[in-house]
Amino acid sequence: MVTVNPKTFIQEYFEAISGKPKTMGLINQYVSDEHLAGHIMEYENSFPCYELIAEDMICEGDKVVVRARVKAEHKGQLMGYPPTGKTIDIPLSVIYQIEEDKIAKGWIFVDHMELMTQLGIIALN
Repeated sequence: MVTVNPKTFIQEYFEAISGKPKTMGLINQYVSDEHLAGHIMEYENSFPCYELIAEDMICEGDKVVVRARVKAEHKGQLMGYPPTGKTIDIPLSVIYQIEEDKIAKGWIFVDHMELMTQLGIIALN
């Protein structure tokens, strides 16, 4: 059951975590999906205080779709690659499902080729 407005909840969530340290305590206030929480912490370790900038939000029922950008500096290991110190600005989309006033499920769609290109790990010719 959803008692919060899902779109407003996700807007508040973005405001709470964007550009700020993401601790498990903070994440647990908004997220019940362990997989999503782990993903957030993994990327927080690689890109501390990464920013999420929502460009569009569409809400229907208990789901919110967000088209966004993530901006960050690569300061920690990512998928076995050491920190590059490079900044990224990549598009992403996320579908959030809200249950019991938390994010119960999140589906993230990121262009990993663009991420690796911006980090200088691969070169496109």
